[in-house]
Amino acid sequence: MSGGTFAVLGLFSDAHRIVDAANQIRPRRLGRLEAYTPYPVHGLARAIGLAPSRLGRLVMLMGVIGAGLALLFQGWVSAVDYPLYTGGKPLFSWQAFVPVIFEVTVLFATFTAGLAMLFGLNKLPCFGHPVLHSKAIKDITRDKLALSIEADRAAFDADAARQALLDNGAESVELVPVPIYDRPLSLVGLLRTIAAIVAACVVAGVGLYAAEKLIPIVPPMIHMHDQPKLNAFRESAFFADGRGMRPAVAGTVARGHLPPAFTSPEEAGTLLGNPLPLTQTIAERGRKVFGDHCAICHGLVGDGVPLLSRAYGGKPGNFLSNEIRARPEGHLYGVLMLGKNAMPSYAADLDEDDRWAVVHYIRILQRAQNAKDEDLR
Repeated sequence: MSGGTFAVLGLFSDAHRIVDAANQIRPRRLGRLEAYTPYPVHGLARAIGLAPSRLGRLVMLMGVIGAGLALLFQGWVSAVDYPLYTGGKPLFSWQAFVPVIFEVTVLFATFTAGLAMLFGLNKLPCFGHPVLHSKAIKDITRDKLALSIEADRAAFDADAARQALLDNGAESVELVPVPIYDRPLSLVGLLRTIAAIVAACVVAGVGLYAAEKLIPIVPPMIHMHDQPKLNAFRESAFFADGRGMRPAVAGTVARGHLPPAFTSPEEAGTLLGNPLPLTQTIAERGRKVFGDHCAICHGLVGDGVPLLSRAYGGKPGNFLSNEIRARPEGHLYGVLMLGKNAMPSYAADLDEDDRWAVVHYIRILQRAQNAKDEDLR
């Protein structure tokens, strides 16, 4: 059924002119202003009285919710439901959760942006909008800009709206009626639409599958697989020695990583002393390094009782034994640098301050488990 006039529509060719027209017509309150443009026009939203979009706040809120849920879920799984010790790290190691937190945050934010923009704010799809049935829609979807004064009350003055658009530079004006729908949406029509969409998806999927099977020698992104490059471990005719990877200059060392001046822990014990002062900060740093790298094998108090199951066949050293207590701090540092028995070198995993800090902490554990009388006063 018809409901009378929906709006009066004016066409413009110049973006500045439609913004000026909206600023002039809006204070007259002739109706609800709306604009239809084939490209964004700066300042037009403010000119027709649109409030700032709530989309940004919605995306921010859902992104924070997604990040929080990802953090809580991973923390619950790792620390409560299925706790696992990994390399002596704390059960709630949030640093390892960051990739999943990022992905879930993006997922929540993206879906919120798309769904809220389409269905919540823009109220799309809207196939029966009256402007879609206007004569001006062909020009609007090409290069024209339209300013619409839409009826927002029963006493809508279409003549005054038409004159206002003409007075403010509209090239042509059209009266847009509320369309008459002879065939309202039916269940059969809805089912036919859904069936057509499903059929199109099936045809597209089968077609792509058949195309890849028909031409198997052209996989997607073939240029990403075959790039002109030199593999470092392949032969190369460019260099005289035929090696693709060039050897380092004799005597070269990595910046900040001088090779140790000792060849055994015993030699390190005679050459080195701990350069770090024993402070609360250094002790805390050593405790953290010990917990992350050493406690898994040597035990939380350094008594050589590992946190691993009986399947672990190694025999880690007992830091509380008289033998290790008598060794100089340089010896402990040398073991960290060179490794010993089944223990690998930690030279690449810990910097120099971390190594000396954990040596301090080992001494603290030894003193705590072998306290003297003056320590108990």
